[in-house]
Amino acid sequence: MKPLFIKYKNYIIFLILLFFLIVLKTLNPSFIKSVSHLSFDLYQKVFPLNKQTSEVIIIDIDEKSLGKFGQFPWNRSIFAKILENVSAAEPKAVGFDIFFTEKDKQSPEEIISAYNLIPTDVAELQNIKGPDEIFREQLEKSKSVIAVLGSTVSSHGTYDRSAKAKFLSKGGDPKEFTYSYPYSIGSLEKLEKSVKGLGSISFLDQTDGIIRSLPLIVRFKNKLYPTMGLEMVRIGSNQKNLYIEMNEIGINRISSRPYKISSDPNGIIWIRYKKSLKNQYISASSVFDKKFDPKRFKDKYVLIGASAQGLFDLVKNPLGVTIPGVEVHGNVIENILDESYLIRNPNTYIFELLFSIIVACVTFIFSQKIKPKYSLSIFFGSLVSVIVIGFSIFLFRSELVDISYPIFMLTITFLTGLYFRFVEENQIAIANLQKEAKLLKERELAGEVQKSLFPDISKFENFIYATNVPARDVSGDYFDVVNVNKNEYFFTLADVSGKGIRAGMYMAKASSIFRTLSNLSYPLEKVVFGVNNELVEAKFKGMFVTAVFGKFNIETNEITFVNAGHESIMVFDRDKNFEFIKSEMPPIGIIKYFSESMVKSKTMNLKEKTFVVYTDGVTEGYLKNGQELGAEGVQRIVNELNDITPKNIVDSIEMELNWGAEKLRDDITCLALDLKNTELVKFKKKQKGKTDE
Repeated sequence: MKPLFIKYKNYIIFLILLFFLIVLKTLNPSFIKSVSHLSFDLYQKVFPLNKQTSEVIIIDIDEKSLGKFGQFPWNRSIFAKILENVSAAEPKAVGFDIFFTEKDKQSPEEIISAYNLIPTDVAELQNIKGPDEIFREQLEKSKSVIAVLGSTVSSHGTYDRSAKAKFLSKGGDPKEFTYSYPYSIGSLEKLEKSVKGLGSISFLDQTDGIIRSLPLIVRFKNKLYPTMGLEMVRIGSNQKNLYIEMNEIGINRISSRPYKISSDPNGIIWIRYKKSLKNQYISASSVFDKKFDPKRFKDKYVLIGASAQGLFDLVKNPLGVTIPGVEVHGNVIENILDESYLIRNPNTYIFELLFSIIVACVTFIFSQKIKPKYSLSIFFGSLVSVIVIGFSIFLFRSELVDISYPIFMLTITFLTGLYFRFVEENQIAIANLQKEAKLLKERELAGEVQKSLFPDISKFENFIYATNVPARDVSGDYFDVVNVNKNEYFFTLADVSGKGIRAGMYMAKASSIFRTLSNLSYPLEKVVFGVNNELVEAKFKGMFVTAVFGKFNIETNEITFVNAGHESIMVFDRDKNFEFIKSEMPPIGIIKYFSESMVKSKTMNLKEKTFVVYTDGVTEGYLKNGQELGAEGVQRIVNELNDITPKNIVDSIEMELNWGAEKLRDDITCLALDLKNTELVKFKKKQKGKTDE
């Protein structure tokens, strides 16, 4: 018995590998995250959000606008004019994805500080309303939102600001779970105090630069701020408050009536992107010049941002498209409005892990139990199932399920199982080859031993001749000739059921019994009776012998023979008149202790006749044309012979069948007896006797 470790070695190694993969998933290193993110991207690439209209209009600081107004940053009065024109069209809210951190260079304050002016000029400038003030007044009159950004260092625009939105939480303190920055960067204090909202434009650090998600709420200097998209929706819905629902693991839901947004415990949502719409963008220069249809902005959320290459506000989205950063916030707004945002449920991780383990185990077990071609089908079936489940959850529940790791585990475990199976089958194949080689050697040895049991037929060839051509190393056919006294001979030709070594052993047993009883000069009937009984006692289950037994005298030319379930015996005279003598008794080795009276013998004189007997390997043997020889074929061969001798008959039959085929259908055994040449034999014996005297 094999030790348990050896017996279950493959499964033990698999469990170790599985444990390693589980630990790897639990640790979730950066390369695992990257692959997971790519699987999330795949969902959106295959099924992007299909919207032909948009609730968001983007006023684009494009190359055309830069050509009109010059290098950025522009005079604040330009933004004031753009905001005035847009606000007149009654949008729901206007958001600036732009910072106004420094005073306008053309403001009276900046001119006074930059130049050494006389007091009257200073007084005159102080009475002039500057671009910053014009812009501030327009901000105050509109439903506007200005961007703020989290920072790790203090710099311009990092005054002690506060969010415009009021946060009301239920079930805990959300600050413990939100992404935090020690400082914030924004616009001039007087501008920020004039707007209706401050919206964060902080993105999460992405190693590959693709913006997939962002926090709806962030913490700057221990104060909460909504993201730009959420703040725009709050202003557009005329709400003062944002509501945060907590659970035991963190943030559960964020609401701006009437909109409720589910998030992960850190307040993050995954953005579902739609394909960019050309009609969603309008050049800032066109808005400045009032070259637009006011209906285009009516009840819309308007964002102002830059697509111009030189302003470096371009990012990548999961669709593989480079877009302006402002479009990210536009997609967030639309996700909130129509609840098309994506969810990454924290409990999904447990589902992914358990599902990966189950799929991996099932695949590995099948790879060990069934044939590779079938286990391959199961592998691909499991692979398709994982993909279908992932995409189904994405389409019908808007949830992100990581299919990459189940696929990874599935592939690793399947390949491992396949390798184990290959190694085992290779070992089995080698063992089988070694066993086959051993058996081949044994068969060759058995064949050599068997050949030694056949008589030296050449010394009888004047009147009897026989041949045996085995289909394998060991023949199931047998013939024998025994000279029991001066003129009397016993012979047999037999066909053992089956092939190979077992048939050869059975044949050897039959041969031994036949020789023993023949040498005792028993009557032929008693020889047959004795061979049958001994073979029955030998208990070779399911085996038997068809045989022709004979006894002839070269002095009297008489032959007595028994056909025990064998092929018909062919007898023909000098004129080639043929007679076929059928069997009248069952094969040898079937019926236990049948009486001697059941042995049906016949006697005839062969002085003018030839006696031919053969196994079914002759009649069922293939000719070159693919047809069987049959008894008619044997008759044809005899008819074509000019010199009728036992050797010529046997050799001709063998030549007809053993023509070079790679493998014979069956053993070929044939015996021919012709006593017309016995006169020559008698003459030689008399001459030898006189010489001895």
